[in-house]
Amino acid sequence: MSDQATILHADLDSFYASVEQRDDPGLRGRPVLVGGGVVLAASYEAKAFGVRTPMGIAQARALCPHALIVPPRMSAYSAASKAVFEVFRDTTPIVEGISIDEAFLEVGGLHRIRGTPAAIAAGLRADVRDRVGLPITVGVARTKFLAKVASAVGKPDGLLVVAPGQELAFLHPLPIERLWGVGPVTAGKLRERHILTVGHVARIGEAALVAMLGAHAGRHLHALAHNRDPRRVRTGHRRGSIGSQCALGRRQRPFEEIEATLAALVDRVTRRMRTVRRSGRTITLRLRFGDFTRATRSRSLLKATMQTRAILETARQLLREARPLIDERGLTLVGVAVGNLDRDGAVQLELPFDLPVEDSLDTALDAVRDRFGSTSVTRAASLGRDLNPSVPILPD
Repeated sequence: MSDQATILHADLDSFYASVEQRDDPGLRGRPVLVGGGVVLAASYEAKAFGVRTPMGIAQARALCPHALIVPPRMSAYSAASKAVFEVFRDTTPIVEGISIDEAFLEVGGLHRIRGTPAAIAAGLRADVRDRVGLPITVGVARTKFLAKVASAVGKPDGLLVVAPGQELAFLHPLPIERLWGVGPVTAGKLRERHILTVGHVARIGEAALVAMLGAHAGRHLHALAHNRDPRRVRTGHRRGSIGSQCALGRRQRPFEEIEATLAALVDRVTRRMRTVRRSGRTITLRLRFGDFTRATRSRSLLKATMQTRAILETARQLLREARPLIDERGLTLVGVAVGNLDRDGAVQLELPFDLPVEDSLDTALDAVRDRFGSTSVTRAASLGRDLNPSVPILPD
C-alpha cells in the first residue's frame, strides 16, 4: 500500500436524474423519477421520501405523491458520460471506468504539476460542474475499496479524503452494508449474530467468518474490514462479461411472459457481443424473487459463441430449471450475462466449414436494427411488452 492517499473514486450523483435536472430548469430542486414502470433513477429530493431503484413507479408515487416522472433519454446520458470521462482523462491518464457514471483515478504521479490528491479531487469536481454541469462526489484514499466507501459516505456532491493512518478509525464505525459483497442476505446472517459494524467484522477471526459465510466471502470481508485491498487502478482492460437485466415489478407474471423478456434480453446482449466482436462460453441467469432474495444459475458451453440461438437455448434451460422457485416466490427481476469472453472475437469452427444459418440470420437482423432502430424487428412473443430501455455502457 502506498504511504499516500492517491486513489480517487469519482461518482456522479443520481446520474440520470441529475442530467434531467440540468437540462430542464423546472425540475431543479424538485423530486424527479426517471423511468416508466420501474424507477431507473431518483433525485435526492425523491430519495428523501424513501424512493429507491429499481422500485416500481406505483410504489414510488405512494411514497412521494408529488414526484415528477420523466421518461429516460439514454442518448443524453451517454453523451453526458462521454463528456465526464473527457474531464477524467484531462485530469490523469490513469483512469479505470467502472460504469458510465463512476471511475477510479490514480493521481500519485501528479503532485508537482497538479498539487495534492485533495486539491486534484477538488479541481476535478469543479471541472465536471463547469464543463458538464453535473454534481459529482469524490472519495480519496490509499485503496480502491476505501476510496469507493469514502465517495458513498461523502454523497451528495461532496469530497471526502481518508488520511493515511486514519483509515480504520473512519471505516470501523460504518455499518456492515458498506463492505463490498454484503447484501441483504449476508447482512442478515451477520446481524443475527449482533455483528453490526465493520469494526465488529474486523474483531472476528477469519476462521469464524469463513465458518459463517463460506471460504470466499469470509476471507474477502475479513480483508476489507482491515482495509486490505492490493488492487491497482488499471487502464486498457476489457470487460469480463456482457449482460442486461430487466426489473419486472411486483405484479405476478405468467411464465411465458418471463420467457419472452429473457429472449429480448438475450437479443440485446448478443447484439452487443457481435458489435464488439466478443464471443463467450459461460451463460449466467440472474433472478431476484418477490421476497428480495437473489439467485444465479450458470452453465458453460463447449465452445465460445456470439450466436443468439445457442445462448438463448441455454438461458431458457436455466430459467426452466428455476421455475419451481419462481412459482413459489414470484419474480421481480431477470437478467442474463455472457462471461468467459475471448479477446478477439474468434470462434472455433466445426467441420464442415460452412457458415451456420443462424449466423447469417443474426447478421441480417443486426443490419436491419442498425439502420432502422433496435425496435424495428422484434420477436412475436415480445409484441405489446415493453422492455426497459437499454442502459448505456462503457466502450469495450
